Amino acid sequence: MLRAAAALAGVLLAAGPAGAYDVVAVGDGGTLSGTVKFAGTPPKLEPLAVNKNRDVCGDHKESEALVLGPDRGVRGSVILLEGVTRGKKGEADVVLDNHRCVFVHHVTVTMPGERTRVKNSDPILHNTHGFLGKPTVFNLALPNKDQMIDITKRLTKPGVVRVVCDAHPHMAAWMIVHDSPYYAVTDDRGAFLIEGIPPGSYKVTMWHEGFRPKGLDKDGRPLYDEPQAITRDVTIAPKAAAMLDFELK
Repeated sequence: MLRAAAALAGVLLAAGPAGAYDVVAVGDGGTLSGTVKFAGTPPKLEPLAVNKNRDVCGDHKESEALVLGPDRGVRGSVILLEGVTRGKKGEADVVLDNHRCVFVHHVTVTMPGERTRVKNSDPILHNTHGFLGKPTVFNLALPNKDQMIDITKRLTKPGVVRVVCDAHPHMAAWMIVHDSPYYAVTDDRGAFLIEGIPPGSYKVTMWHEGFRPKGLDKDGRPLYDEPQAITRDVTIAPKAAAMLDFELK
C-alpha cells in the first residue's frame, strides 16, 4: 500500500513544497458537480480480521477499499481541481478519528495550513501513523479515550498520505493533501460538488484507492492494487454550473 501511495504521489500530486495560494474574493465563481460510478463487475472484498482488542473492535471489519451505493455510485473518491492559485478561503476542519477501531473517515482531504487533527474515540491504544510515500509525516500514540493531537504543521506539502494504525493491522485510511481548497470527496451516492471556482479552464483529477485484493503483507495488512487516477478537462464560466462524471472500473 505504501508503495502504491508513493507511486501515485509522483504522478498525481507533486511532493514538493506547497506553492503559494492567495485568498481572494470570488464574486463570479462557478460550480462543478458530478458523480463517480462503477462499471463492470466489482470485486468481492472479504471482511478484515481483527487481531486484538476484540472486546472493543469486534472480530471483523468490512473493507472500505470499494464502497458502492445506489446506482453503483462510488463513495470515497477524491475530486481535485488542479492549478488554482487564487480563490476562496479554505474552511475545512479535518478530524481523522479512531472510532470503534476504524478510521473515520476512510478518505479525507485537506491542504497545507488547514486545521487537521487526529483523535482517539476508543478506550484502547491506537497508534496513528501517516506516510507520504516512504517517509513518515506523523506517528502518534493515542492511549487515552477522546485524546486529540493537532497535525496541521506536519502537513507541509501536497501528496497522498497513507495512514495505518500500528496497533491494529486491519485499520487503514487515506489523507490527500491538496494545494488549494478546491476538492471534494464523493458521498454515499458517488456525488460531489465544488463551489466558488474562479472562471477558467482546469484539469480535474478523480482519485480512488486500489480495491482489487492482492493478499496480505508481512504484518497481516490487506494489500490492494494501485490507486486509480483519471484526469479530465473542464471550463468554468462566470456564475455557471459545470458537470463532470467519472467511471471507475
